[in-house]
Amino acid sequence: QVQLVESGGGLVQAGGSLRLSCAASGSIFTRRTMGWFRQAPEKEREFIAAIAWMGGQTIYADSVKGRFTISRDNAKNMLYLLINSPEPEDTAVYYCAGSRRLQLTPSAFDYDFWGQGTQVTVSS
Repeated sequence: QVQLVESGGGLVQAGGSLRLSCAASGSIFTRRTMGWFRQAPEKEREFIAAIAWMGGQTIYADSVKGRFTISRDNAKNMLYLLINSPEPEDTAVYYCAGSRRLQLTPSAFDYDFWGQGTQVTVSS
């Protein structure tokens, strides 16, 4: 079964930290770029970060650069997002996604596998 399952969301205070995890089935993790997106109420889905298959290359949205860190463990088929110094504006449902491309891409259209999402709420 092809699937992505996020975990680790919850309530966090502004300035704290939180780590999101995404467990992936091998067929949508191996040799694929993986990404994190988020969607706040009444807003469009927004790209957060992406990481290449070998993990050495990453890209980030300007809004999270320097605060969020994407990483992956290819041996465990796991994707992570470390959220440092969260702000109330980071409150959203966070999704992990698998891209059909090897190259890094911030476009949601390039991702054809999606998890169900995990809620992150940042209190001020």
